[in-house]
Amino acid sequence: MLAVHALKSQGVKHLAWKRFKSTEAIKPLQGIRVLELGQLVAGPFCGSILGYYGAEVIKVEPPKIGDPLRIWRHLDKDGQSAWSRSLSRNKKSITLDLKTQEGRDLVKQLAEQSDVLIENFKPGTMEKWGLGPEDIYPANPKLIYTRISGYGQTGPYSKRPGYASVCEGMGGFRFVNGHPGDPPVRPNMSLGDSLAGLHAALGVLLGLIAKNKLASQTERTGQVVDVAIYESMLNMMEGVVPEFDRFDEIRQPSGTTVTGIVPTNTYPCKDGKHVIIGGNGDSIYVRLMNAIGRSDLTGEKYKVNADRVKEQEAIDGAIAAWTLEHTTDEVLEVMEKVSVPAGKIYDAKDIVEDEHINARGMIENVTVGTKEEGRGWNVKIPGMSPVLGTTPGSTEWAGPDLGEHTNQVLKDLLGLSDSEIKKLEQDGITKPK
Repeated sequence: MLAVHALKSQGVKHLAWKRFKSTEAIKPLQGIRVLELGQLVAGPFCGSILGYYGAEVIKVEPPKIGDPLRIWRHLDKDGQSAWSRSLSRNKKSITLDLKTQEGRDLVKQLAEQSDVLIENFKPGTMEKWGLGPEDIYPANPKLIYTRISGYGQTGPYSKRPGYASVCEGMGGFRFVNGHPGDPPVRPNMSLGDSLAGLHAALGVLLGLIAKNKLASQTERTGQVVDVAIYESMLNMMEGVVPEFDRFDEIRQPSGTTVTGIVPTNTYPCKDGKHVIIGGNGDSIYVRLMNAIGRSDLTGEKYKVNADRVKEQEAIDGAIAAWTLEHTTDEVLEVMEKVSVPAGKIYDAKDIVEDEHINARGMIENVTVGTKEEGRGWNVKIPGMSPVLGTTPGSTEWAGPDLGEHTNQVLKDLLGLSDSEIKKLEQDGITKPK
């Protein structure tokens, strides 16, 4: 693996090497075939997770430009985004025009030979194309048919277009994310899409496990996995709903703090940077305040969290006054000595260069193309979690070029001849090689 060689050359040992050394072993999803019909983030992230842990993922893309993510944000010299090289890792790319009957017929044949199907189109689209669950199940009753949409496949909002930005609002996240009195803040990433992809991957795994349990009860052992982006956000809302129900409390945005837990905050340092300090455990709090010379804030009045919540302004003020007198590194050195959880706020450069992240194998290097064809550059991409000790996942190759595996898949799985594939290319149903 390229990632292995990169780590060895950097002298990184221990966890990373053990992790990648075992990639010769069987992966947990080896032998599972996934047909990915989604685009952009949510569906493809689900496919990326499954592919990382061994599934064969066949990504179907429109012939002309492919998945729009290919040309989003920064583009490399070959016109492809570095993001797509990461999100489409380990996948096979084929092109088929789903707006044509021929393209839909071929996709249906592929679905009938797959274990999992992923789609994130607007509800009703797959049915309109004759590719809905009931169209596939007669020939493949074992299929885990995985659907991602803004609001789910049922309910009064199901037909609405559902982008993650909107669904993050409905799921409750945007309301609590921000500073009191200011407009809600959006994180600079598509959090809703990624969480939906993660929930979809969980749904796929549950569906695969359930196959064995259903085998003795019914012929159809597959099932539909229905993932809504807003529900993926709602799952992250901790005690927001029960607290409203029992105490009529609507949790408000709290800036850099967490409502009802003190102290846990972001504090300014002398060098203009910030650190996060989580001193909310009772014994941790005492160690923290002693370390910063504020033992006067450790008596009965501050003994448990409920007490400290009442004194949040004084506590946070004391900690901030101390951190402002020290650099980031000085603060973290003191916190580490007294075992108080604390850390820097990392940007992309910090992530890529951090020794712990690298030692865990969470920065992988993959090569795009070859030098002979004018490419051959390396791209750093994040590894995936969880880390499995015996059957780990890994990145086998960077996201492929558009349609790179079309001929291979159409020949090997569907038995098409060269002349039949050539005809598909001439008719614009697939992209010529």
